[in-house]
Amino acid sequence: MSAYEIEIILSRQLADCLTVPVFIVDPAGTLIFYNEAAEVILGKKFQDTGPMPVGDWGTSFFPHDGEGNDIPPEDLPLVQTIQHKLPAHKTFWIKALNGKSTKISVTSIPIIGRSKNFAGALAIFWDNEVI
Repeated sequence: MSAYEIEIILSRQLADCLTVPVFIVDPAGTLIFYNEAAEVILGKKFQDTGPMPVGDWGTSFFPHDGEGNDIPPEDLPLVQTIQHKLPAHKTFWIKALNGKSTKISVTSIPIIGRSKNFAGALAIFWDNEVI
């Protein structure tokens, strides 16, 4: 991770300490980390998937609405945050890599460095059935 802005490195450190699922992406939308809590919902360890471009992670978890209609990557909160550099939120379903469907709520925020540069984005999400 040494090639990333310090804010991304610190965000990853924070994500490692949280019990809520967290995704972190770089400015291009490449998924560069998700924490252990996210692994439970997604059905696969980050070390097994590694970094993924937005076209892969935006479809790998099969986001869909309550009727089963696919949600395109550009309608996902994290992608909206990457595009607009603003927070976003949405509730939808995913089919995890282990085949389990889960209703999740996702809130994403931009990571802006001290230099005012967009360093990436972070999404916190949770399983609505747990709450």
